[in-house]
Amino acid sequence: MQKHIILSAFLALTALSAVADDLDKYKEESRAAVMPFMKALMAANMKAIAEGGPESAIKVCKDIAPAMAGDISRQNGWKLTRVSLKVRNPLLGTADAWEQKTLMQYEARVAKGGKPETLETAEIVNEPGGKYFRYMKPIVMQQGCVACHGKADQISEGVRARLGEEYPYDKATGYLPGQLRGGVSIKREIN
Repeated sequence: MQKHIILSAFLALTALSAVADDLDKYKEESRAAVMPFMKALMAANMKAIAEGGPESAIKVCKDIAPAMAGDISRQNGWKLTRVSLKVRNPLLGTADAWEQKTLMQYEARVAKGGKPETLETAEIVNEPGGKYFRYMKPIVMQQGCVACHGKADQISEGVRARLGEEYPYDKATGYLPGQLRGGVSIKREIN
């Protein structure tokens, strides 16, 4: 009986170690996808603004970012997306339950003085559809982002008009630089 207990404990520890190793591996793979995605998106936005002003950046967020996320998702067999609690495009940016919980935890940590750029979440969760690795890295508002996501007096008439055309249900305004805008999320099925 005692040998059975010891063997069971050993097997449980071995399984926990394997899960921890998988978690670290998945986390590193996620970082390796998310960080270049975020940098490329920021570079595309800066280029669009330099070439055509803030109205040009709307196309980056509306068309280029989802295409980039879709390419990464297809290449890896994961779902990579940008989500927020205040969405611009409800079809693409609405956070699921795990993402909402994670974003609210980030907001609470930032409210207590945490730096949003240092936050990151990675965990393995059981959901109704199966077992998944979930990862999120916050999107932090940069100074240039207020041209489209800032307070009403920071958004030009042209940008406001274009946002109204492209995003009739827009709630993604009122932000200040340094605030948490949302997150880049990865959902990866685990077999």
